[in-house]
Amino acid sequence: MADTSNDSERNRLSGRLGRYARVSTSVGGVAATMARRRLFGGAKVNPADAEALAEALGGLKGPLMKVAQLISTIPDAVPAEYAAELQKLQSEAPPMGWAFVKRRMRAELGPDWQKKFGSFDHQPTAAASLGQVHKAQSLGGEALAVKLQYPDMASAVAADLKQLDFMFSMFKRVDGAVDASEMKQEIAERLREELDYTLEASHAKMYGDFFGTDDELVRVPSVVDELSTQRLLTLSWLNGEKILDFRQESQEVRNRLSTAIFHAWWRPFAHIGVIHGDPHLGNYMVFRDEAGAPSGINLLDYGCIRKFPARFVQGVLDLNEGLMRDDEDQIVHAYEQWGFENLTKEVRDVLNIWARFINGPLLEDKVRAVADGVNATEYGREQAIHVRKELQRLGPVKIPREFVFMDRAAIGLGGVFLHLRAELNFYQLFQKEIEAFDPRRLAVAQSGAMARAGLTPLSEEEHGVGDLSAPELEGVAAQ
Repeated sequence: MADTSNDSERNRLSGRLGRYARVSTSVGGVAATMARRRLFGGAKVNPADAEALAEALGGLKGPLMKVAQLISTIPDAVPAEYAAELQKLQSEAPPMGWAFVKRRMRAELGPDWQKKFGSFDHQPTAAASLGQVHKAQSLGGEALAVKLQYPDMASAVAADLKQLDFMFSMFKRVDGAVDASEMKQEIAERLREELDYTLEASHAKMYGDFFGTDDELVRVPSVVDELSTQRLLTLSWLNGEKILDFRQESQEVRNRLSTAIFHAWWRPFAHIGVIHGDPHLGNYMVFRDEAGAPSGINLLDYGCIRKFPARFVQGVLDLNEGLMRDDEDQIVHAYEQWGFENLTKEVRDVLNIWARFINGPLLEDKVRAVADGVNATEYGREQAIHVRKELQRLGPVKIPREFVFMDRAAIGLGGVFLHLRAELNFYQLFQKEIEAFDPRRLAVAQSGAMARAGLTPLSEEEHGVGDLSAPELEGVAAQ
């Protein structure tokens, strides 16, 4: 990686103070309106408040808007009325102009940065809340994707995360069904990680190592270390087409692409305990085979990768099996593995409503859609509303950190399958990915994968599945 020792904008105080003022004014005005309405006997959840909050956040751009979008996709994080409005926020931001880009690139790669590329497109191919992507060519003529972070993002994130507590406390006063303390920590940690392009490069390397170059369904870009820094990430360019362009293709094509996405998500989870935590439609591009037929997906954007200990992965599989066999003891054990504490039977029954909805496609050995008669943008909303109402009645439930992105990603995947109108035997696909699962083998394999990518492996204690130095596990880490 290029040198980043001269870092002049790491969480600058001036940037934080300016951001505090803008965010506090926008969000605080909405909170004051909500407080006045409640004081005079207004409804606990008012659609006008939800709309006003979305409007205030939408004008801010940057990390807080990304946080708002994120919490809108986490089941039970916020009341349904707020989730519906926050989901309307668009992540696209006005791109930086060429003069701005040149200054940023000079700061990352030095004054002669343009000599390190064969060509560099002035206009970005994509612009989002934290940065933008330009297409370029290497000196050898290879196509590249250059992801450049906007300036002062560390300051903006530091300021916006301060407001996350305020936002969640506001939602708690409106509707206190869920204890979001663990959620806040999880969101904050993932958002900070998204600023570290060195970490994202390691995640991309881990996925590239895992899938290799001969996987028929999934392709992963390679990292160009000498053109990457903590705020600049250069990857090989993967030619592909937007996945939504294939909604009118044959059922066979749509099923193949859906199978590729299922494979891209579940296989790393079942074998090395990691998930692509942002299953957004824009993070999948379709590649074609030599004959020109849609063949698989390019997996893009490695900023939000969640690594799980083996005990948690075992808990996910235990919950699925417990639901399939209607085994209450196994279900209880699974929730404990997930990190839930002191669950009464009533609360477990409510959580099972949600679990059976999420896991439903994996429980039936038949070809089916993810859900019938449901719009992709509405997937899970009705069930989340019902579960939230029941949890309100039973008292706040603390949602474990590890639950947050696992559940959010499951909803995201379901939405993608609905967009593609997939009809698959999800049960058999799942059984194929978890075949011969062993939590100790996963723990050792994960440690090897993380070490090869330059990441710090989890400890044996964190994995919580016993001795990882047994003779039968020798050589697993190198696979």
